[in-house]
Amino acid sequence: MRDFAGAPGTLTGLALRLSQCVFAAGSIAAMTTTTNFFNSTSFCYLIASMGLQIIWSFGLTLLDAYALVRKRTLHNTVLLSLFVVGDWVTAILSLAAASASAGITVLYFHDLGSCDFVRECQKYQMSVALAFFSWITTAISSLIMLWLFAAG
Repeated sequence: MRDFAGAPGTLTGLALRLSQCVFAAGSIAAMTTTTNFFNSTSFCYLIASMGLQIIWSFGLTLLDAYALVRKRTLHNTVLLSLFVVGDWVTAILSLAAASASAGITVLYFHDLGSCDFVRECQKYQMSVALAFFSWITTAISSLIMLWLFAAG
């Protein structure tokens, strides 16, 4: 297997994992700074999903950093299958949480006329946008892992 952008143990793979962590942490931070996020189940689900994303991505960020320092490749078949399953699970959960939260945000911001708590609605929108960015980077990573696994 050859190394290409986003593969585990490469600098671009490390950057991809780090961006997943940063976007998920930003999503959680934007959501938890509001006072009424706990009134909606989808917002709580977004926080739980992004928390799982942070744990998964941070662990793989550390593994990528270790591989870069030791100049080792992470192309073991068992390890790649774990990466594939983990990335696809977190990608699906992130997309579901971001989509559900986006629906509630649209309901608050557009369908109910106007948002009574405009500052909070902007934070909801920011949180959902960051969650979608986290999902995009996770989807890219999961496709790369699937490609590596199939090529292996």
